[in-house]
Order: sequence, then structure tokens, then C-alpha cells
Amino acid sequence: MRRALVVAALALSVLAARVDVASSATSECRGFLTCVPVAGPWVVLPASQIALRQEVQYQLTCPKGFVVGGVDAELSDRAIDVWFLGAAGSPVAPGRTTSKTIVFVARYVGSGGRAPTFRPHAGCIPGGGGGRRTPTAFFAVFPPGKPTVRRVRTVRVRATGTAAVRCHNDERLVAAYSARGFRTAKPPSPQLVASFSARTRLTANGISAQTSGGNGRAVVQLAAVCAGGR
Repeated sequence: MRRALVVAALALSVLAARVDVASSATSECRGFLTCVPVAGPWVVLPASQIALRQEVQYQLTCPKGFVVGGVDAELSDRAIDVWFLGAAGSPVAPGRTTSKTIVFVARYVGSGGRAPTFRPHAGCIPGGGGGRRTPTAFFAVFPPGKPTVRRVRTVRVRATGTAAVRCHNDERLVAAYSARGFRTAKPPSPQLVASFSARTRLTANGISAQTSGGNGRAVVQLAAVCAGGR
């Protein structure tokens, strides 16, 4: 009887350990038979406590022939608000709301955070896009389209250097974003975050960054939102 109780206790402890592992795993591929998980770096958020908090955007890209079917994120602080950008259309579905890329938007809304970060995750599933959209507009009213394109470059920072991205010659810059991140298994320490500098500036038709530090584990992503192309 005692031996049976010991065996049962061990079984319960193993089951509890498995439940803990499962509950801590991200869920971007949950519910899909075929899914490729794609994870980004730990993206740094401004820890400013001013009334209006600054947003940071970060884009993930699926392999060729795949579209985003699910999303998730890991947070170093509960006071991080995360969402993603999706296209208008009905029904909401992979290939229609999302495409082969997904842009995460996040902001830190707490107080006292030293180095808030988040790591975006995308679950990529096979697909070639959504179906046709039936026009519902008349005269000079139009359904939402895609008047802009994002030109994105992500660079692994080895030492001091410069990264840049720009719109094509037939396009014009209408918005620009930058994000700092770290390719680490766990959220980066405040000291590591503070060691990485990425000074950005707008160029004639794009955005550039002068980078330094990061101990070889930092990345910088630059995004130019462009309009007017053919």
C-alpha cells in the first residue's frame, strides 16, 4: 500500500510538471495541424511615465508560401499592452486579415518598470491569401485597400555601425518606425538594454540608425511606410 502511494505521488508530480510546461508555452500554433512557429527578439519598450505612452512596432515574416494563422507574445512585465495590425475584410481569417507578415504594436503602461520588453510570436500556416472581396461601395466611396507598403530591414548589431531602409524611387515616405531588440532566451537585463544605442533619423525617403553596444546580441528593425508606388 505504501509503495502504491509513493508511485501515485510520483505520477502526480510528473503530471504537474507537464502541466506547468504546457501552461508556460506560447500558443501561436495551437489548433493548427500544420504550423511553423516564428519568434522575434525581445523588443525594448520605452519605460517613460509621461501621460501619453510611446508605441513600438515590430514586424515578423512567415516563410514563403505561409501566412500568419495565430499570434502570441511573451512579456517581461504585466503592464505591457500588445496588439497587432490587421487588414479590413470579412470574415476575419488568415490570409485576409493577416498576410505573410504581421506587425505587432506594444506600449508599456505601468510605472516603475526598468527595462520592459516583449517577444512577439507568429504561427505560420500554409496559404495563398484570402478570397475575393465583394465591393460594397458606390460612386466615390471605396472599400479599404492597401495604399501603403512597409519596407522593413532587421539588422543584427555586431558593433558600431549604420543601418538604413528607404522607399523605392516611385514611392514617398509617409511614416517611419524603429525598434530595438535582443536575441536572448530570457528578457534582457536593464544593464544590457542600457548598453545598446540606436540613434535614428529620417533621410530623404527613409530612415536610418546609428547603432552601438548590445554585446553582440542586439538587433534593430527599421520600417519605412511608403505610398504612391506603381
